[in-house]
Amino acid sequence: MDSKELIAFIVEQLEDAKAQHINVIDVKQKTSITDAMIVCSGTSSRHVKSIATQLVQKAKELGRQPLGVEGENGSEWVLVDFADAIVHVMQANIRDYYQIEKLWSTDTSS
Repeated sequence: MDSKELIAFIVEQLEDAKAQHINVIDVKQKTSITDAMIVCSGTSSRHVKSIATQLVQKAKELGRQPLGVEGENGSEWVLVDFADAIVHVMQANIRDYYQIEKLWSTDTSS
């Protein structure tokens, strides 16, 4: 599975899990650690954990083991690292506070 296929798979899984406000950010020109950051929101800590758990489970079923999963205990922000794509599943208030999209924006005018 190449990078584009992985990103499409991730977005499909996030949509199936009813993740909200899914945003794919191309960061290839900004960092060598990954090709894309994918940010989405869950409606509660239970929903955030469920989204991340389902994503990891479906990826494993396809033989794509994530490199790591962080934040499952608190479930305000769960990060799933697939190397070519890093997924941030966040509660809306945490997403607003950290503004990951703004951090990784390709807009250099600011």
